[in-house]
Amino acid sequence: MRWMVNGILLAAFAVLPSALGAQIGSAEYAARRDSLAARMGDGVLVAFGARTPVTDFGPPTQLPAFHYLTGFDEPDAAFVMVVRHGAATPVVYTTPIDPRVAMYYGRRPDSTAIRREFGLTARPFASLRADLDTLAGSGLAFFALADFEDADFARADSVTRGQLFMRAFQLAHAPLAVRNGHTLVNQLRARKSPAELALLRQAAAASVEGHKAAMRLAAPGLHEYDLQAALEYEFRRHGSSRPSYGSIVGSGENGTQLHYMLDRGPLNAGDLVVIDAAGEYDGYAADVTRTLPVSGHFTADQRTLYQLVRDAQEAAVRNAKPGMKFAAAQDSSVAVRARGLARLGLIESEDALYDPPGHPDCAQRPAVCRQVNVWTIHGISHGLGLAVHDPAQFYTGDGTVRPGDVFTVEPGIYVNTAFLDILPDTPRNRAFIAKVRPVAERLNHTGVRIEDDYIATATGLEWITPAPREIGEVEAAMSVARDTAGGRSRP
Repeated sequence: MRWMVNGILLAAFAVLPSALGAQIGSAEYAARRDSLAARMGDGVLVAFGARTPVTDFGPPTQLPAFHYLTGFDEPDAAFVMVVRHGAATPVVYTTPIDPRVAMYYGRRPDSTAIRREFGLTARPFASLRADLDTLAGSGLAFFALADFEDADFARADSVTRGQLFMRAFQLAHAPLAVRNGHTLVNQLRARKSPAELALLRQAAAASVEGHKAAMRLAAPGLHEYDLQAALEYEFRRHGSSRPSYGSIVGSGENGTQLHYMLDRGPLNAGDLVVIDAAGEYDGYAADVTRTLPVSGHFTADQRTLYQLVRDAQEAAVRNAKPGMKFAAAQDSSVAVRARGLARLGLIESEDALYDPPGHPDCAQRPAVCRQVNVWTIHGISHGLGLAVHDPAQFYTGDGTVRPGDVFTVEPGIYVNTAFLDILPDTPRNRAFIAKVRPVAERLNHTGVRIEDDYIATATGLEWITPAPREIGEVEAAMSVARDTAGGRSRP
């Protein structure tokens, strides 16, 4: 139900105070700020939080870097930390909500509550610019955290409130330089604390239950959205606040598109369905992928491709233990798939080259010109945390995996003859295509991805997403209460 209040369309929500509690205590947030202050030296950090949603009546979701430093998840806030001689003075700038509007959206905490729950001084957002103008003449270095949801899309979003604010602020105080604060904050976010690991395990556990539900349900005659509904229901039922990202449920040809998100197509007998979906728990994201045979059993060709991906995943896990360089995990995964694809006849040999679109210099960069890349199309890992693509310690330095890293291992193989059709017309490509096309046509529209989440500990890797993944386990999970007449699974 919705009502008009002072000319504004509002949804009917229960009148509840803002939730101030958190599973990570204020002491840990304070320790994070102290660690950042030590890296900054004397300076000023400015960060902007998420805005009130303007596209629907859903709950606001705080931006990862802002949440990491404050734990404060109310919308329309900013954060400033001034560091002098190693001592940090943090202030959160809040936007009040009209009392009548608060009856529908919920009240926001006042300065007393913010001090008590978060250990932060609070000031009105309206005073932010004047306070920064004063600090601009202090001689302190300035750092800013751009207000983007995920760094993957930061370059495409340069007109956020925070970036426009800081641009105007810099122009008013030229030649003041403002540095990128994410470089420093990401160093902290890369190593997860015990409290963060507990939240990531919760997200992973909820996600596993979602994938088990999809395995019990999948059958010919259903649609991708049926599986999406089953997945996301279980995420919520096990405590997730929302999916970590747009759920990907791609059957048949749709499963060969890495980020397919329409989730509307039919589940046809004989096809595979790639399900990349996971839940978020108290802001922390899991990321899980399973590939299922719609009919309940893999065909011989599907088993071969699936086992090849599973072997590539296991090779990467063996080479991603703490103290090892993650490049070894990537290389070993590619090597396993290259050998298998060569045996299948999808590439000419393990090290055979082709001419990719864009015409890179294959003599200087042979790795990007290997035929194996035609069918493997993405890397095998990324960090996990407050963002589904979070910093990890092995991203920097010598690339070594360290305790406190949390990451995915997610090799894939995707066979779609359309990949051959877009290759540049060169002699090398013509020879390659002629040799592999018959096999590619036989396996056309077959996508396989297996993705799991791991925590690097002092003694090894902890697998936190134990949904069925071996061929026999997947087929057994899908056989539960299967109605062979209707093709559906009974509850």
